[in-house]
Amino acid sequence: MAFAAHLSRDRRRSMHTIRAYRSTAERLLVFLQAHWGGPVPRERLGKVTTADLRAFLAHRRGEGLGNASAARELSAVRAFLAWTGEGEAGPRLKGPRVKAGVPRPVAPHEALALAEEVAEDASEPWIGVRDWAVLLLLYGAGLRIGEAVGLTGAVLPLGRTLSVTGKRGKTRIVPLLPQVRRAIEAYAEVSPWPTKRDAPLFRGAKGGALSPGIIRTSVRRARGRLGLSDRTTPHALRHSFATHLLGRGVDLRALQELLGHASLSSTQVYTAVDAAHLMDVYRNAHPRAG
Repeated sequence: MAFAAHLSRDRRRSMHTIRAYRSTAERLLVFLQAHWGGPVPRERLGKVTTADLRAFLAHRRGEGLGNASAARELSAVRAFLAWTGEGEAGPRLKGPRVKAGVPRPVAPHEALALAEEVAEDASEPWIGVRDWAVLLLLYGAGLRIGEAVGLTGAVLPLGRTLSVTGKRGKTRIVPLLPQVRRAIEAYAEVSPWPTKRDAPLFRGAKGGALSPGIIRTSVRRARGRLGLSDRTTPHALRHSFATHLLGRGVDLRALQELLGHASLSSTQVYTAVDAAHLMDVYRNAHPRAG
């Protein structure tokens, strides 16, 4: 499918995303063929209405799709219709609202859907690659947004770890997952600006240092389209990094070092969040919890 080639070549999406988006596009075409009772040539996609997309989502929800997955499905549909150059109705349909509650880490699939939505909405392909790399640094390495945009070209070439300067000028070493490393390297390859050792790694559209506000604004728009909670912020991705590690057994002292917290008390907040999550699991699963 040419759409998959576009995602790989022009948008530099991961193989996981390409498979998911291609599957969604194929499901949409099969649905529209049955819904309209006839073939769906590319030019007819210009006739897709908001009602058609609502019907498609209702069909998918009937197959057991949850809110967050339905929001991601809609994001893939928008990307497909935008690629065809025909679909005008998709962007006006808001995604299903994901239930908000007490602060919670962003689930892995929601974090990736958010980063993909931000990247898809970028004004230029290289900016989408940039935003993808920045958000993966927050979610996959636990950086603060200011730390991520404060990186310079001196971090290149990348290794298995990254030296990060945090609050009060404190430097720490964080491990780099292969996916995060590849995202940064992909950005460095397509950036129109040279990666000088003493210059910002992540650049704005005009070549200056990337402002954290640009990323925050992009995330705010994307979470609205995906129906995610207002608590889904760039900092929430760092919060998720910490909570997921704690849930996998990382001790507080190690987590403190990874996050760059000056005191252990700052790190201990994640134990309360993890306990709150366990209580939710208990209430939902235990037969006598009610």
